[in-house]
Amino acid sequence: MKRVGCLLLGVIPVVVTAGAYFFAPAHEGGEGLGAPTVSAAPQARQEAKDAAESEDDKVIAGLPAGLAAPTKKELAQRVVASAVHSTTDWRSTYGAIRDTGDGRGYTAGIIGFCTGTHDLLELVERYTEEHPGNGLAGYLPALRAVDGTDSHEGLDPGFPQAWAEESRTEEFRAAQEAEHDRVYFDPAVRLAKLDGLGPLGQLAYYDAMALHGPGVERNGFYGLRERAMEAAGTPAEGGSEKAYLEAFLDAHRASIEARRTVSDTGRVDTTLRRFLRDGNLDLVTPLVWEIDGRTFRA
Repeated sequence: MKRVGCLLLGVIPVVVTAGAYFFAPAHEGGEGLGAPTVSAAPQARQEAKDAAESEDDKVIAGLPAGLAAPTKKELAQRVVASAVHSTTDWRSTYGAIRDTGDGRGYTAGIIGFCTGTHDLLELVERYTEEHPGNGLAGYLPALRAVDGTDSHEGLDPGFPQAWAEESRTEEFRAAQEAEHDRVYFDPAVRLAKLDGLGPLGQLAYYDAMALHGPGVERNGFYGLRERAMEAAGTPAEGGSEKAYLEAFLDAHRASIEARRTVSDTGRVDTTLRRFLRDGNLDLVTPLVWEIDGRTFRA
């Protein structure tokens, strides 16, 4: 699964107050700028970001837990796992690893971290900082070399087995869950809440963030969100939640078709869209959905 290119959450902070605002990094070495402006700009941006996030935190604190509630989060992970791994037992997928032929190298773990899209590299780097000498640490030079490509150079034949073995440890399982939350689940749910979306909308954001990644390009998560907002207002802007979600799912589906196989649209067509057309904005169980001809229940 995932996005093309590197993770952007740490590079382009996203702050949402009545919409989304992107604070781009300072342009280093920019000509025509006086020294005081260059030195002050990053600090001013950071202060504005911190202030906006503080206001957003107040908004979030007053909202229902939504998808962040333990039972709803479990449900969300089961739904996404059905699309990623064809199972609702997401805890059985820590050690999963394969090359799906999608141009992203090895896809592994509970959310489909990829060797070609930076998130798997970042996971192993963070894990190695806390657990030096782990069974994956020796592959870091190769992971850095293949980042951004579908190459297996330096990874074969031992990396898949090393991943599977390390995934038997509680420490690496915890690391996968922490990275899943930090990069995908938490930012998606937070932004969905600020956009005025309930549990189904939060699930749609999470699914799209997990598949497309936190990129601002047209087919990255933030790019498709912008396209949806052009078509319909968010509930936070006074728009219809159902109409906005229809527009968001249209953009989600179009992004899938732009870079993946048509069969992958089941996560939209016969899952998220099905819940929406049933009027199940709160994800009330039991749920039934289909992906690639398989029926799942939760």
